[in-house]
Order: sequence, then C-alpha cells, then structure tokens
Amino acid sequence: MALSLAGSKIRVLLMEAGGINFDPTIQKMYSGTETGTRYAPLDAGRLRQLGGGTNHWGGWCRPMDAIEFEARDWVPHSGWPFSRLTLEPYYSRAQALVEAGPWIYDLKGNADNAAEGTVLPLNGGGLYTSWFQFSKMRGDILPTQFGNRYRDDLKRAPNINSLLHANVTAIRLGANSKQVERLDVATLNSHGGAGKHFTVKPRMVVLACGGIENARLLLASNDVMKTGVGNQNDLVGRFFADNPIPRDIATVVSFSGPLAPFYGANQNLSDGTIMRATFAPTAKFCRAARIGSSLSTIETPVELDETGKAAVITTAIALGVDASNAKAYSLGCGMELMPDPDRRLTLSGDKDALGLPRLKLDMRIADDDFARFNRTMTELGRQLLASKAGMLRISCHTRDDWMTRMDWGHHHLGTTRMSADPKQGVVDGDLLVHGVGNLYIAGSGTFPSYSASNPTLNLVALTLRLGDHLKKVMA
Repeated sequence: MALSLAGSKIRVLLMEAGGINFDPTIQKMYSGTETGTRYAPLDAGRLRQLGGGTNHWGGWCRPMDAIEFEARDWVPHSGWPFSRLTLEPYYSRAQALVEAGPWIYDLKGNADNAAEGTVLPLNGGGLYTSWFQFSKMRGDILPTQFGNRYRDDLKRAPNINSLLHANVTAIRLGANSKQVERLDVATLNSHGGAGKHFTVKPRMVVLACGGIENARLLLASNDVMKTGVGNQNDLVGRFFADNPIPRDIATVVSFSGPLAPFYGANQNLSDGTIMRATFAPTAKFCRAARIGSSLSTIETPVELDETGKAAVITTAIALGVDASNAKAYSLGCGMELMPDPDRRLTLSGDKDALGLPRLKLDMRIADDDFARFNRTMTELGRQLLASKAGMLRISCHTRDDWMTRMDWGHHHLGTTRMSADPKQGVVDGDLLVHGVGNLYIAGSGTFPSYSASNPTLNLVALTLRLGDHLKKVMA
C-alpha cells in the first residue's frame, strides 16, 4: 500500500506493529481462543513483523476466476461490487511485486509446459488443467518476503516514513462518528509490557493488518460507536473464512505411467518462471453442478493395495488400454468455503499487554462444503475414464474422513467484507468503510466470497487499485 503511493505528493506514515525479525513476545499479541471446528491457533497462521504473512507464505500465485466475482445464486452472500475486469489493469503490477515471473497461467500454460511432459487428457469435461505460478526472490530464495525485499525501497521514498514496533491500539472517531480523528499508538517495553504512547492525526487511514487483526481493531474501537467502528450492521468479524486444504482426499491412477513432473512438483521453465499444474472446475461446470471453486493437486506417489491393483487391471481391460505401467498418486486440494455469517470473530474478556481485548474464533465448516467438492471429484473420475487416461478413487465419505486429513491455507478472508450495500458489507467497492469518510481497509478480509486461488496476488492487485483511488481523492 505504501509503495503504491511512493513518489506521490501524499505523505505516508507506515506503522508496523512488529520489527524486522520475528519476536515471540510480539507474536503473543495475536493469541486468542477458539471454539467449533478444529483450526490453527490464532497466533500461528500470521506474523507480526514487517512483511507480515509473506515471511512464511508458500509463494503460490493464481488470479481469481471471473465467475468468483459473480453473485452465484447457489453461493449465499456471494458477489463482488465489480467484475474481474476491474482488477485486470492491476494484475501485471501485482505479478511484478510478488516476483512470479512473466504472466503465463492459463493463457499459454499448457503450450509452454508441453515440452516438459504430456498434459493429462481430460476430454473437455467439467475440469481442466490450470496453472499456478510461484513467487521467486533474487537468487534461489523462494518466495519473496516483502519486508526484506522492499525495506530499502521504503527508505528511499522521500514521502514515506516507516515506524516499527508501533501498535495501533484504537481508532478514535470524531463525535459525529463520520471521520477518524486520531489513532492511539503504543510500543511494548523490553519486558513485553506497555511502553510509550502517542497519537497520530491522519487525513486518511488504511488498515492493512490482515483479515483477523483488522477486525479486532475495529471491534475494540468502541468508544464512539458502541459496537465498534464500521460495525453498525453487526458485520465486522462475521463471514471469517480460510481455504481448507485437506490431504490425500483421493487416489489418481495414470494408466500410461508417471505423470509429467509439473503435476507433482514445481517446475522451472527456461525463462525462470516456476509453475505447477492443478485441476480446476470450469465456470460452466460450477454453474451446472452448483459447486464452489477448488484447485486439486497431485501430491505424492502411492503404492496401491491388492484391491486397488485389481481395480486398475479390471478397468483397463474394460477400456481396452494398457495399464501395465500404471502409476498412482495421492490428491490434495484447496477448497472454497461458502460464506457463513456465523463463522466469526468476536472479542473475548482477555486482554493483551497493551490492553486490547483478545479475539475468540467460532470456526465452522459445513458438510455441504465437502459434498460439493465430492461432486467435483466424481466429475474428474468420469473424465479420466472417458479419456481412457486413468481412474480415480475418492477417499473421503464422512465428515470424520475429511477432518482427519484437514489442513488450512492460513488465508484469512471475509471479516470486513465488501458490498455496495452497507447492510451487506463493511466496506464499499473502493474499500472505504461504510459511514466513515476517511477509513479504508486493504487485504483479503474484504473479499465477500473467497475463491480457491491463494489470495496474495489478488489482494495485492486490489490494494494497488486502492492506491490509485487515494491518489485521486487526495489530489
């Protein structure tokens, strides 16, 4: 956000709650409690230091699909205030910032990778081979850590002043609640307690603290608006989401032998681009089957048991193909959860070292989310058989099957959702908090529906758009 304003006439104060490096004492400020579906500890999936989550992200990049911006009648509360076309002008700049190489993805991914191995034939059904690209820093470090990579750029920008260890503890509105009047800021002392206090009186404020902490600051700032800033319709903290990434959810068999390397591992192209294949549902299939988005990836080779081997032989004979060199692999996936207002963050009675209430997460995942994905897997299995390329066995049939395999992407989404209607969202299409004239929110917490694509590339594009908007309104 700050870099998008570098070189402009806008004076920028960038306040980071952490330092350059990880500090366990500072990290404890993120601790909270949880109920409901088992999830990751609230202080484990994000980092309170310069560069935030990019200090531990996996570098996975993929633009969201056009259908994921639409109001889908089978996805409750879905629909962005604009289409993907609105973000298109910002994707190339975002791609450069995350250092994911030239823009290839689905535009020419299959053609560029054909030399590396055969793309699995799926015969034009509901799923197709799509592509991830990966962030790569200079040298062989993967992926780009924003704090390290762009710290010097921040220092060089004459209009940007960066403060480390500066914890915003409250957003103070004016008496009419229509503007942010000041920010209360505090530091931690060497013993992990409260240190110095000061205030900032900004013309505009952008919260870019992540989908969890943004909600916490809004809810805790309740001296003027008793339910919290921007929470006049009880939406802040609701609709929390993450991408479930369960492992070993199915077994895929390739009759012709080993799959191309780009299915099971990141592959370097000749121009340095790093790519990996994934199975994605088409927009047409999503509408027909009324499913959410998903991205399924080949994980590791597996040895079939005797029953599995017999099934392969029987199926190959029935199809009239040679499966003497058949290879089997486990399949993992990233899934899109349906928006749920009861999956939410609220304030607890506990407080951190600076007096801010800690958060409580009520985490939920519906059986319907799993059922939708199994419809996707059924279609993939049908396509493999129809193309005589292979077969698939689904491993998860009960909720317990899913939960024993469950992992999470640590993609914090939805808690300050975007909508043109103040009764349906916390921010509008320009990311301005409804009812507060100078408070914006950046990040994936503003996503009203979630996609299965990793959010970083998309939230950077969205934030660059906000930067251009601020240049206009502050001119």
